[in-house]
Amino acid sequence: MNAALGVIALFVVGALALAVLARRGRTMSLEQWALGGRGLGAIMVFLLMAGESFSTFTFLGASGWSYSKGSPAFYILAYGGLAYLMAFWMLPAVWRYASAHKLVSFSDFFAHKYDSRPLGVLVSVVALGGMVALLTIQLRGLGIIVSEASYGSIAPPVAIWIGTLVMVSYILFSGIHGSASIAIVKDVLILALAVFLGLYLPWRYYGGVAPMFTAIHAANPGFFEFPKEGLNLTWYNSTILLTALGYYLYPFNLTSVYAARSASAVRRNTILMPLYQVVIAFLFLVGFAAILQVPGLKGSDVDLALFGLVKHSFDPWFVGVIGGTGVLTALVPGSMILLTASTVIGKNVYKEGFAPHATDRQVSRVARGVLPLFALVAVYFVLRGGTTIVAVAIFASSLLTQLLPSLLFSLMKKPFGNKHAAFAGIVAGGAVLGFLMTTGANLATLFPTAPLAFKSLNTGLVALATNALVFVIVALVTPGPAPRAAAAQPA
Repeated sequence: MNAALGVIALFVVGALALAVLARRGRTMSLEQWALGGRGLGAIMVFLLMAGESFSTFTFLGASGWSYSKGSPAFYILAYGGLAYLMAFWMLPAVWRYASAHKLVSFSDFFAHKYDSRPLGVLVSVVALGGMVALLTIQLRGLGIIVSEASYGSIAPPVAIWIGTLVMVSYILFSGIHGSASIAIVKDVLILALAVFLGLYLPWRYYGGVAPMFTAIHAANPGFFEFPKEGLNLTWYNSTILLTALGYYLYPFNLTSVYAARSASAVRRNTILMPLYQVVIAFLFLVGFAAILQVPGLKGSDVDLALFGLVKHSFDPWFVGVIGGTGVLTALVPGSMILLTASTVIGKNVYKEGFAPHATDRQVSRVARGVLPLFALVAVYFVLRGGTTIVAVAIFASSLLTQLLPSLLFSLMKKPFGNKHAAFAGIVAGGAVLGFLMTTGANLATLFPTAPLAFKSLNTGLVALATNALVFVIVALVTPGPAPRAAAAQPA
């Protein structure tokens, strides 16, 4: 066993021990298992939200895209700030409503707001599709991290199976408390490592950040310019808007919101979270530093840029520390996705779809039973191979953003629409997205003579616009009660 593999093994064992100990003194009801009894304070909510936001997508995807794409990668840095601005107004209202009505799962919000069990099932299907894609990101990243950091001693499929087993085990035992305990250690480590690597590697190989950009520009003068087609400025701006709009439609983000002790704790986190974006900027610097030192990475291999550089720069034991931290960036969001997905299946698919009189104990049993099966589905997709981490993330965001019109219209001071409009809008947006994804079509192929700015729009934004338009039309022409008004509970 090399030194790096030994260090990674210590991280995994330590994480498992922390997660198991987190259950001490607690009786695991459905609410306690999924939401921590709704008693998490501002700091724990911050750590969970940061843990979900800064995952292997950040660790490998940010550096991989800055290495391969240049300026378009900065969309990853930009959308968070816009998302948190919207969240400042939106999430406390969601918390107040969920807390007042004792909602447990992501889909509960839609089903209760629109008083429609079928809508809850539809939202669950969309959410589960998005979460499978997001879980494959974590597992794919985990496989890369362990394989690279162990110098090939552990093959990616083996690492994926071990990581999945660890996640499933501690979530079944400790629920959200296990993820929260690991998130404390993970956030401290990722922040320290990102700052260190982002400053040290440019200094070591180029003499500083500015000389690094000078060297890259000299070797490839057009690298930092936006391309005229493809990932151009129109794509950049529309992708920022799309991703920001859908940021809090990631179901596990709302799980953390539900778990908060108060609306004030939620609002304080929306103020603090943009500060955490600094981690992404430092990881961009790592990707840029790798361009001239680890040349030639293509396709999905660009996700190896970070480890390609650190293995040339540090002793194996320190590579193991970086690898172990990377494993934690996969475990925390991956486990939260598993927890949220299994709760959605138990609460909204099983109970709302087939067993309306099921007790919380029966729902909890179903949720825990399907959790390993959901993990196996994600493992299947990740082992089939695929595209880059960022590309999968954009697809997942496009899919989950189709829930946005139904959410926003229900949060208005005077709610607009009805369950028919919500149902039709989600189906229409999903159909447009499905057509574009399965056929490979885009605006450039469908409208070859249209202006370049139109052809470059992110297709997920087109699906969202279709969704919102259908929602409004159906709401105006069909009768039906409006969504329930917001809860009047104080923050």
